[in-house]
Parts: sequence; structure tokens; C-alpha cells
Amino acid sequence: MIYLIIRNFFVAVIILQSCSVSFAASQPPNIVVIFSDDHAYQAISAYGENRKLLNTPNIDRIGNKGVRFDRCLVTNSICGPSRATLLTGKYSHMNGFYNNSNSKFDGTQQTFPKLLQKAGYQTAVIGKWHLISEPTGFDYWHILPGQGIYYNPPMIRNGEKMQHQGYTTDLISDFSIDWLKNRDKSKPFLLMSQHKAPHREWAPALRHLGHDNDRVYPEPVNLFDDYSNRGLAIKDQDMTIEKTFTKLDAKLVPPTNMTPEQLQKWNAYYQPRNDKYLKDDPKGKDLVRWRYNRYMHDYLGTIKAVDESVGKMLDYLDAEGLAENTIVVYAADQGFFLGEHGWFDKRWILEESLRTPMLISWPKISKTPAVNKNLTGLIDLAQTCLDAAGVEAPKDMQGKSLLPILKGKVPEDWRKSFYYHYYEYPVPHRVRPHYGVITDRFKLVHFYKPDVDYWELYDREKDPNEMKSFYADPSYADVVKELKVELAKLRSDLKDNVGSPKEAYGNSENQKKKKR
Repeated sequence: MIYLIIRNFFVAVIILQSCSVSFAASQPPNIVVIFSDDHAYQAISAYGENRKLLNTPNIDRIGNKGVRFDRCLVTNSICGPSRATLLTGKYSHMNGFYNNSNSKFDGTQQTFPKLLQKAGYQTAVIGKWHLISEPTGFDYWHILPGQGIYYNPPMIRNGEKMQHQGYTTDLISDFSIDWLKNRDKSKPFLLMSQHKAPHREWAPALRHLGHDNDRVYPEPVNLFDDYSNRGLAIKDQDMTIEKTFTKLDAKLVPPTNMTPEQLQKWNAYYQPRNDKYLKDDPKGKDLVRWRYNRYMHDYLGTIKAVDESVGKMLDYLDAEGLAENTIVVYAADQGFFLGEHGWFDKRWILEESLRTPMLISWPKISKTPAVNKNLTGLIDLAQTCLDAAGVEAPKDMQGKSLLPILKGKVPEDWRKSFYYHYYEYPVPHRVRPHYGVITDRFKLVHFYKPDVDYWELYDREKDPNEMKSFYADPSYADVVKELKVELAKLRSDLKDNVGSPKEAYGNSENQKKKKR
């Protein structure tokens, strides 16, 4: 009898353990999307850029436990439209948000946070929103109005305006972790923690002002691009370090909204260096080089705080036992030029603008770091999150789930080409509207408004820095023909062949001072 009692006890324990394991395995994952603004892949050490601009150990931690996506592309390289695509899983012509100048996000449309919310997730967005309308699909939101500022920012929390004191990156980090601490712990969660940094005008935290010890940064090979061998659009733009850099960009004047104490520390660092600059009075290429190094110091300095913020988030998830079943995404809204072609900013189909960093970890399904070089995009994140949560994605979403890749297997039918379409013109930066098709090797692009109508072809194998168009080269005639067929197919499949509303392209000079 005693033997039977003991045996039955152990059988019961085994059954309970089995049920517990099965239950745990079925739990939907938590999701944390850490989203920065204008963070170039060149400025993440995991990507191994040859200039070795900055060490980002905490962002690298995500790739060390998951997948680093090396050709994650954007559909429209500009802040608001990219955010709208992330939320909806749709191109600009489908979600209605074309540009930063006169678009307003329609919050009534379907988004992946809404679908997760309906599926029982607790949802929150904290930080930069930049979609004009108020967030929908979130139980909690605490956002920067418009573009936001780097110091002592006003914010809006679930409709209530408030004023905060401190450095914006730190505040977003702290508010994000506070929400995690106080959430409904009976539910899975989606947290979108979205930084302003490293957006222009690149104001570092006071603790990072001397982060590089006045380093002289290696220059990109095309810092002094003369824009030959390409058409009018690339020649006639307004985004060069040489001509477009302002006094605020160069920190010859301080950022807005600093307290007297903050301003004193700021000036203690910058003023002696600015005095030397004014005394030296560099000209020509020397001036470009001075501005480039000042730009790199400030831009990378803002990323130091972002990397620290990522570390705080990962440490919290580890300490609370949440890391194993939490998907962590680090991405930016698009790429950014760090002196390539003599530029800052983004917008172009060219690689530094088109390609954005994306690293994803989910330790529950994979603990082995991997690198993926397939054509992926931010447009894929919505379906990925839904797929991981076991929520069916709407048929009108236009991305692909990355879940198979996270599990270590690329589907045989994965995309071989990617479509891009940029609209905003003329201000800021005078970048003509253009669309194109991207493959592993080639880019075929059509510049078409308002005063141009021509094609360019880039061959990244022969010309990795994209300094020449091969469109008129007879030896590429078959390539051009094939790519035009593929482009027409993409435009048809994605329903971008009916024309966009006039206001999609448009803005005027009187909008030049609007927040970008």
C-alpha cells in the first residue's frame, strides 16, 4: 500500500510538471521594440563598419543572442512614414502617411498593436511618436510632442500635457522600465520604447560630452563626392555638410530649453573648442573636415545614451526572469548618412539611407547568434510580432514574418527583390521623389518629379559606394530590362500603380521651419 501511495505521488508530480512545461511552452511571448531615430548601421559595432565609429556593447547583446539582419531595408526613408509602415505593415501609399510635411496618421486603421491588444496583450508606447495624431491601440502612451527636444522635454501622457526635467533619452528609458514594473503582470505585453536620439541636432548628454577625447574620425571614401556620373537629383540637393550645416548643427550655439546649470556645463566643454575653431577659421575642405568631426562627436555621443538605455532594459528583463520569453527588437526608422557623399540625413534609395539596423533576440527559440543577409525590411516587423503571438495577420499587410528566420530557416520562397518609394519635396533638403527596385546586387531607380524624369542603375558589386550610374552602359541593357519587368510586377502586386495624391509630394518653402 505504501509503495502504491509513493508511486502514485511521483506519477502525479511528473504529470503536473509535464503540464507546467506544456503550459509554459504555450505562453505567448512578451515583445519589446526599442526604436531609435536616424541610427545608422555604421554606428553599431555589431555591424563591423570599417571606420569603427563607436562601441555599442548593449545593442550588440541583442545580436549576440539572436539575429543581426544585414540588409534590413525601409520602404520610404523618412521618419513619420517609416513609423507608419512599422505599425501597419503597409507601404506609404496604403497607410496614407507619405511625408513629414503634410501627412497625418489615420489612427482608425488597423495596426499590429491593436491586434495584439485585442488578443489580450497590454500595450504601451513611450517616447517619440511623430505621427501628428494621438496613439491608438495602446493602453498607455507617454510621448514627445512633434519631434521632441533633447533636454527637459514636454511630453503628453494619455492626453495629459506635462513637463519633465532631464535628458530625454534617460527619461524615455526610465519611463519605459517604470511601466514594465507597474504593468498588469497577468498579461503578456508589447512595449514600444522609442528614442528621439540620434536625430538632428544631435545634443549629447552632459556626461558624454568628452566621450571621444577629441578623436579625429576616419573619413568615408566619398566625403568629397563631386556627384559626377549621376543625374540632376543627386547633384541638386540641399543636405551637404559643406553647405547645409547650421550653427546649431555645429554646436556654435547651444540647444534649446537647458537649465542654467546644464548650460554652464555645456559651455564649459564647447566654448574653448568653438573659440579655437573661430580663431583657426578653416575654409574649403578643412571646414568640411572640421564639421564632419564635430558631427561625428555629437551624433555618436547621443548614441552612447541610447546604448546605455538598451543595457538597462536588457538588465531589467534578465533580473525579472522575463528574458527567455521576451522578443527584443532594436531597430531605427531608417539609415543615415555619416559623411558618405558629403551628406547627413537620409531619404535616398542609396545604401546608407535605405538600409537600417535591425537586431532581434528571442532566447526561447534560439540562443545561437546568427547573421541574416536576405532582403528584409521594417515592414516585416508587424507580421513577425503577430506570428510570434499566434495572431493571424490581416491579408492586406505587405510584409513577411521573420519568425522562420529567427528559428534558423529561411523560407525557400523568400523575396528576391524589394520596392522603395520616396515622396517629400522640395523641403527640407531638395530630394526629388523617386521609386525603385532593389536586389542583392542592383538598384534600378526612377527619379520622376517635379522637374526630372530619368533612370539610374547602381551595381553594388562593381561600385559598392554607389558613385556611378550604369543605366546607359550597353552591357547592362539586359539587366535594365529584367529589373524594369520586376519593378512593374512589384508596383502591381503592392498596388502602387494608381498614382498618389498630389499632396503626397508636396510642401512649400513656408514649411521649411516645420519640425522634421
